[in-house]
Amino acid sequence: MITGLALFVGALLARALSANRHVRARLMASAVAFAADAALAAAIERGVLSADMQQQVGVVPPLLLVFGIINALVAVFVNPWRVDRLPDRFPTIVQDVIVIGLFAVGATLILQEKIFATTAVGAVVIGFALQDTLGNLFAGLAIQIDKPFRVGHWVRIADIDGQVSEITWRACKVRTKSGNFVIVPNSKLSDDIIINYSEPALDTRIEVEVGVSYEMPPNDVKAAILTAIEDEPLISRSRDPEVLLVDFAASAITYRVRVWTTDFAADERLRDRIRSAIYYEFRRRGIEIPFPMQVQINREEKPVSYSVGSAGGSTLRGVSIFSALDDETHAQLANTATSNLYDANDVIVRQGEAGASMFVVVRGEVVVTVDPGAREVARIGPGGFFGEMSLLTGTPRTATVRTTKASQLVEVTADAFRRIVLANPKALEQVATAVSARQVELDQHRAAGREAPAADAGKNLVDRVRRFLLGR
Repeated sequence: MITGLALFVGALLARALSANRHVRARLMASAVAFAADAALAAAIERGVLSADMQQQVGVVPPLLLVFGIINALVAVFVNPWRVDRLPDRFPTIVQDVIVIGLFAVGATLILQEKIFATTAVGAVVIGFALQDTLGNLFAGLAIQIDKPFRVGHWVRIADIDGQVSEITWRACKVRTKSGNFVIVPNSKLSDDIIINYSEPALDTRIEVEVGVSYEMPPNDVKAAILTAIEDEPLISRSRDPEVLLVDFAASAITYRVRVWTTDFAADERLRDRIRSAIYYEFRRRGIEIPFPMQVQINREEKPVSYSVGSAGGSTLRGVSIFSALDDETHAQLANTATSNLYDANDVIVRQGEAGASMFVVVRGEVVVTVDPGAREVARIGPGGFFGEMSLLTGTPRTATVRTTKASQLVEVTADAFRRIVLANPKALEQVATAVSARQVELDQHRAAGREAPAADAGKNLVDRVRRFLLGR
């Protein structure tokens, strides 16, 4: 009891003599421990506590005494006595670890076999329960020992620029330029790349790029830039500014201005002041900062051409109903016809649909079917044609035609046929005769078992063609 009281008084006297608030706080904690030790010892000596209670708390007074002594010794011998600051190598977190470690050793010596009985189980439970916390703790210790940065330093942590405000057991608190606090766990710091802008020196390089017209000589541009920034107060004069030509860009020559500053927090303001000074200096000297230049080439939109081409023209020339046409008429017909591509199983025309054109197969194959039952009546390959009845008379389609594979077909419309083909009077009779023969054959397939078509079908067809195309 007397020892506890003596130490209590000594801790209070030492606290009164120290100017370091960290020492004063630790000595107050020791004084409280000494007072508690003296109070428990007095209670035990005077028999205030029962026998069972005395047995349970009998080890507490020496533990309090050991803790108070260790904490006071660390406070006195580690910290500066008359200066209110923490030592660089022994911040609060390191001092706490020293106190806890020494106290653990002292408690082991006092408790001996009592503590060994529960040490293993307790260590496992605490290890699992405090896994993240312990990871942050040991990472924080490593940071305090290695000192990659200190409070007040400008750093980049986890891709965030900011000023270190506080380092605790668990995390590092960084204040960004926008005024926000970012809390970074110590375990994250141990795995991340840290950039310290404040060490090894306060000077930090700031870069600004500007584009200048190709008409200006580089030496004149560099001299103008150096003149513009020579009186800027935020630029450190410990190192000379530099102006480098870095790129022959599309619209300008790019120059990079490199200066140094000791105020990293003012980097954006410094860039603003540099750009403003360069702008006005360039205006005074007639140096142009060019606009981005682009050359626009307008594409002339042309209508998509589906002309038949040489292959289609040769195919039209081989069609029997056009054999009477001369070369000039063939060329005109080919120019007015259109060429189209079809995939396999595409339907070209359907039976019963209105139509006013015919088709010539250039490549591929088509199959002709008639109802009922979609009976196949013909297959037409390259050079063959169909739809001539609709072309010449305007009647609905008499059959359905479908491709059997990918094909190219040329389509001749009634308007083109009327303007070009009928300009040659000799073509009408031959065209009508050829078409009449095909029509008779198709009617025979369609009306199998019926009476044969009339013999004057060809003459009737010629009359129908004349009425449809000539209107007479």
